Amino acid sequence: MKTLLATALIALVPGLALAQAQTAPAKPKASTKAVVAKKTPVKNSTKTVVAKAEPTSSRTQLKSAANQVSTGLIAARAALTPEELEIARSVHVGQIACELGATVSLVADPDAPGHFHVSGKGFKYHMAPVATSTGAVRLEDPKAGAVWLQIANKSMLMDQKKGQRLADECMSPEQVLVAQAIKTTPPPSLLDPAPAK
Repeated sequence: MKTLLATALIALVPGLALAQAQTAPAKPKASTKAVVAKKTPVKNSTKTVVAKAEPTSSRTQLKSAANQVSTGLIAARAALTPEELEIARSVHVGQIACELGATVSLVADPDAPGHFHVSGKGFKYHMAPVATSTGAVRLEDPKAGAVWLQIANKSMLMDQKKGQRLADECMSPEQVLVAQAIKTTPPPSLLDPAPAK
């Protein structure tokens, strides 16, 4: 879907530039340089000042079209599927306490729905949700190689490029409740025999 949007935007650029060039009224070309001679009182010499001319309308239009396309590509890259937006609704936000006194801050990005700013001591990432087969909430910053994994009772932040965990045993208030429930009523072990029916 994102690739389709990006391809469509790229295909529209030449047509946009051509259409703008054809609809713009012809303006006389501005002179490229204006030279002004001025005497300086101290050295009694002349100083030449060169003023830049305004860019022609076709340059301005091309630059405008290029900006619109780049904005469209960024928007296409930032656009999420409905499944990814649903995953984003499950992300626990706020200041989350982790083991060894560490904390991770998750804040929803107001400019990019479904994206999050994940930061802590020595790191800052811009993450987006990724669908998983296990149902775990997974946020990724593919450029930095960082991954945030959230399951029912805890979360962790990993740096895949370095192959290490940056924060572990992170628990939001909701996850603390689930962890306490697991301690008081542990789920059945996979090795236990199935209950008779």
